[in-house]
Amino acid sequence: MEFYDLLKKRRSIRGYKNDPVPDAALAKIAEAVSLAPSACNRQPWKVIAVRDAALRAKICAACPAMKFLAEAPVILVGLGDASAAWQRPGDDHSIFELDFGIMFEHAVLAAAEEGLAGCWVCCFERAAMDAALGVQAPWTVLAVSPLGYAAKPAGPFSRKPSADTFEIR
Repeated sequence: MEFYDLLKKRRSIRGYKNDPVPDAALAKIAEAVSLAPSACNRQPWKVIAVRDAALRAKICAACPAMKFLAEAPVILVGLGDASAAWQRPGDDHSIFELDFGIMFEHAVLAAAEEGLAGCWVCCFERAAMDAALGVQAPWTVLAVSPLGYAAKPAGPFSRKPSADTFEIR
């Protein structure tokens, strides 16, 4: 698919078919995660593709506002490690969340390229999600995404005009 068409195709989907996600698609997503850039190539992240029904139920319980998560046959869980990321000199600010964001968007774009749908979900208490998944420091869950085939086509959407979000000086 042409890159700009992919950007227009990738949408946040909140309804999923129960059809299984092929291993080949997960392998392509894994490759996209590995190819994502990060400051000093530290790659302070991990992604877990959760197929196990019991573990998916724990994720859903830790994220009760997002009922559609339970519909997806796979849930991607993205973890970050602030201690492994590059830190800005002078203020020692870890940019692990920025690195993570780049990587997770690579994952959902790769999913769209494979004909799959996803939706960034950050609406959970991190401590509760970490506990539900047995995640221990220095790792923490930063985002999850359902992964599967959309139950219905995405509806129309709008974006601000590029003049409102991009400036040339």
